[in-house]
Amino acid sequence: MAANVETMFFTREKPWHGIGVQVMQAPKSSEALTLAGLDWKVVQEDIYTDSGNRIEGFKVNVRDCDSKVFGVVTDRYKVIQNDEAFAFTDELLGDGVRYETAGSLMEGRKVWLLAHIPHKYIIAGEKISPYLVFSNSHDGSGAIKVAVTPIRVVCNNTLNLALRTAKRSWSTIHTGDILNKLEEASTTLFMADKYMGELGKEFEVLRKQKLTDKQVTDYINMLLPIDEGATKQQVTNMKRLQEDLKIRYYDAPDLKDVGSNGYRFINAVSDFATHAKPIRQTANYKENLFIRTIEGNPLIDKAYRMLAAA
Repeated sequence: MAANVETMFFTREKPWHGIGVQVMQAPKSSEALTLAGLDWKVVQEDIYTDSGNRIEGFKVNVRDCDSKVFGVVTDRYKVIQNDEAFAFTDELLGDGVRYETAGSLMEGRKVWLLAHIPHKYIIAGEKISPYLVFSNSHDGSGAIKVAVTPIRVVCNNTLNLALRTAKRSWSTIHTGDILNKLEEASTTLFMADKYMGELGKEFEVLRKQKLTDKQVTDYINMLLPIDEGATKQQVTNMKRLQEDLKIRYYDAPDLKDVGSNGYRFINAVSDFATHAKPIRQTANYKENLFIRTIEGNPLIDKAYRMLAAA
């Protein structure tokens, strides 16, 4: 099993990690919870010293089915159970919501679910499908986060740009009145609609931003720079990555008719960021890539900022 992915399910085609329960049709939440291996609860237990004294102000989050310890948190920490995450998404998206994938990472400490938002968008002449990602941590390391992740359908690339004009995500910490905070997140759909609208405007601007071959080369060198003092091997490795990105810009079949412009470049960078293999393939690099898909990819954002500043 991959280093970070504990359990999950996926629909139709096998994903990059090659694990999990495959289903042919996206299920409802009641089925998804079980298929994803998320049908367990987090319980909070007191912490004691070796001498038997209870430690005030802290609890330990533990999985009920196997007593797996997730982490120590303050006694102000409020647990959001996995079934509550699905219930929130069900209510947010309404009848007919289907889950494309869900699962747990890092031995259950981090969980996520991804559901298709039932709206269709044609942006820059292409079908862009928005997905809602709900991610949560049970070890106290991160916030509850709801984010919009647009996927370019023709090549399965993420296009979750950090726009200046519209938010892509909402988050809150695990303290206070969590249920009321989640009610605030019901604005996520309005946020998603605005984000997709602004994304369309930005893509139209990028389509009009013509790029010369020299500019493309310069941008690639800025995105993937060769550091001063780099060893011969490091130079070779970085040049290989630069060439990989260049090939995705010039030779990708789905970009042949797009023209030489910023839109083509951002899609090439997205393809590279979503699918390219790193120089050093650590045991969990694919899982880390998936996390960046949820939380935003800094390379795509950097490319977008470069183009916007031109």
